[in-house]
Amino acid sequence: MGRGHCLCGAVGFRFEPTAVRWRGHCHCESCRRNCAAPFTTFFGVADDGWAWEGTEPAVYASSDHAERLFCATCGSPVAYRSTRQPGETHFYAAALEDSSGFVPEMHFHWSEHVAWVHLSDDLPRKG
Repeated sequence: MGRGHCLCGAVGFRFEPTAVRWRGHCHCESCRRNCAAPFTTFFGVADDGWAWEGTEPAVYASSDHAERLFCATCGSPVAYRSTRQPGETHFYAAALEDSSGFVPEMHFHWSEHVAWVHLSDDLPRKG
């Protein structure tokens, strides 16, 4: 069982590792602004393979198709949902309690990456 939580620990989640569908870095402008970072890293989990622990997060509709879930106490982002990827929730890898086995598989929205970030990995770059 994998687990993660926000900065203050009020919002937590648990997931079955077998329910993880993908792992990757997102470079889209929306994610960058949400996290105030040059990119963020997510993993997608089938909706029947995870559950909240503690307080459920607050929800912000960041577009007509997406919701960003965050702790209402400390403000930490914990997850993302989109009608464009039904049946799964995307969790922030940085919220994992133990990320030692986490291995990203690709970059998403590479066309939106910031020019001053130079990455040397050989992961596929999509979009």
